Amino acid sequence: MTLTATVDVVLPCLNEAEALPWVLDRIPAGWRALVVDNGSTDGSADIARALGATVVREERRGFGAACHAGLLAAEADIVCFCDCDASLDPGLLTGFVASVAADEADLVLGRRRPQGRGAWPAHARAGNLALARMLRRRTGLGLRDLGPMRAARRTGLLGLDLADRRSGYPLEMVVRAADAGWRVREVDVPYLPRSGKSKVTGTWRGTWHAVRDMSRVLAEPAAGRPVSGGAR
Repeated sequence: MTLTATVDVVLPCLNEAEALPWVLDRIPAGWRALVVDNGSTDGSADIARALGATVVREERRGFGAACHAGLLAAEADIVCFCDCDASLDPGLLTGFVASVAADEADLVLGRRRPQGRGAWPAHARAGNLALARMLRRRTGLGLRDLGPMRAARRTGLLGLDLADRRSGYPLEMVVRAADAGWRVREVDVPYLPRSGKSKVTGTWRGTWHAVRDMSRVLAEPAAGRPVSGGAR
């Protein structure tokens, strides 16, 4: 990674008090953690501040709303995204950032590899597989997962003009990046049993809503986008 590249890590957060210490302890030295509090009632925001994170408030509920608020608050050259539930180790993002900084990829995604019983419920995995197949048909990208761990240049991400503010946000990012001709790379990452209950795919109902949101994104016609993944 070039010495001049700065990094912000966006961590969408809704009642993750239990997981925050583990997650924030694994943010690489010199990177800034942006914890986006999406209406927590368990003191998550106070815990994050006490642990040195920058807290961003997003009143509008929705995974996409929290992620985009973090992107808008970011100032670094490279922006990473990671769940805040201890299912993914943000320390693994160093390799993602190195690829982007070295101009080897415009967007790097983590392909989740379950570790331990209960890391990835059957209904959530089934929904993800179905969407991945639709994504491959829509974009031609050989992706196997739509995981939330990712990294790209901030200016490029802002240029994608992402509009979804619900569960479709991560997929919309990939679709619009593909339409723009970005070089998208996928790498394996361990996927651990999360702390607490998932707000998106913890139930069949939540999974259905997520699939519906993402299917709507996939149905949108391709639009011409700037090809660059951001200034280098």
